[in-house]
Amino acid sequence: MIVALDHVAIAVPELEESIKRFMDDFGLEYKGTEDVAAAKTSTAFFPLPETSIELVSPLNGEGPIAKYLEKKGGGLHHICFRTDDIVADIEHLQAKGYQFLSEEPSKGAHDSLVIFIHPKSCGGVLIELNQPSDAH
Repeated sequence: MIVALDHVAIAVPELEESIKRFMDDFGLEYKGTEDVAAAKTSTAFFPLPETSIELVSPLNGEGPIAKYLEKKGGGLHHICFRTDDIVADIEHLQAKGYQFLSEEPSKGAHDSLVIFIHPKSCGGVLIELNQPSDAH
């Protein structure tokens, strides 16, 4: 029986630079690295409680997901960080030079506020910030 999302794996060209990004810029707790010789990889861990899998499909065959599917087919689209103050996090990340796909948060699923960070700011990974409706 599936009980939780174990992890989202992101391929990164520079491990130390990416560790710094997730620790310093997103404030995640770093739990160390491990070399996995059998897979010829070095891994870094940032455990987060309570996650979910979100399947996204184009509404009426249009929008950014439709364009993504045309280009790449199915696959990992983005990772999402939950926040309790999306405005403060946007300001913090903009001050560090991050670019967003929109000027301000918009309404997302479950009446939450969401905004996406441009993948060029995050080593090619599309990152969403999500503030649940009970936090705004």
